[in-house]
Amino acid sequence: MTATDIKKELNEEFSGVKYILTSGMRSKLLIAMYESPKNLDELRKELKKPSATILHGLKELETINLIKKVQKYYELTSNGFLLTTNMVKLIENWYAINKSKIYWNSHDLSGIPDGILNDIYLLKNAEYVNSTTSDLSNAFNTYIKLISKATKLKIILPIYSENHFKHLIKVLNGNKLKKLELIVNEEIIESINENIVLKKELLMNKKVNVKCVNKKLKVFLTISDTFMTLTLFFNDGHYDDSQILIAKDQNAIKWGKTLANNYKK
Repeated sequence: MTATDIKKELNEEFSGVKYILTSGMRSKLLIAMYESPKNLDELRKELKKPSATILHGLKELETINLIKKVQKYYELTSNGFLLTTNMVKLIENWYAINKSKIYWNSHDLSGIPDGILNDIYLLKNAEYVNSTTSDLSNAFNTYIKLISKATKLKIILPIYSENHFKHLIKVLNGNKLKKLELIVNEEIIESINENIVLKKELLMNKKVNVKCVNKKLKVFLTISDTFMTLTLFFNDGHYDDSQILIAKDQNAIKWGKTLANNYKK
């Protein structure tokens, strides 16, 4: 199949997607049936629309084999379930991006593979924290408070920052943090080796496991059992320590682990 043939098929499929997404009723009906089959009364109460409007939408969806009627209940077909799953994912991706649009718009995303960016909806509950003119260290201080309470940390560290190292060593010397995994590149390893204190406190520390990767790191990612944080670079290549994304739910932590494993490979 040539590129032209693929493009033609995609355009044909797009008209089908457009048919669903440009109708609020058709989209809402699919989402309403996504979790469980519904009868007409349940759909009417949930969507707050008259029976005639709902029946018209149901008929349209039946015609294109996205739903079926089993006795008095309407349910998604296999095709309907697959389409609705991706539609819900699209809506949640849109929500997650729009919720922190200042953050996503101002940073270089090339350090996050496309497949992982496609799952950005997993960060829909993340909190965007930024520094202000009255508190230039707000993002950094928020980060330090989080890591000071962790028992395990996994960090993709793309910068050599003695300020960050100082706080990491402080946490390591406390009783709470039991394990630290650092993912860094060769340049940062060399810089740490040249600093006697950092070499002793980090590279020779039994709590610390350092993994060196031979690629440029473009994300500052921190993962614990209870939170995930992400800071990025500006599009001009400068690291931005003034904005941070923080999430404390398991979906976001799972997203972070996937990104970390991608770098470890």
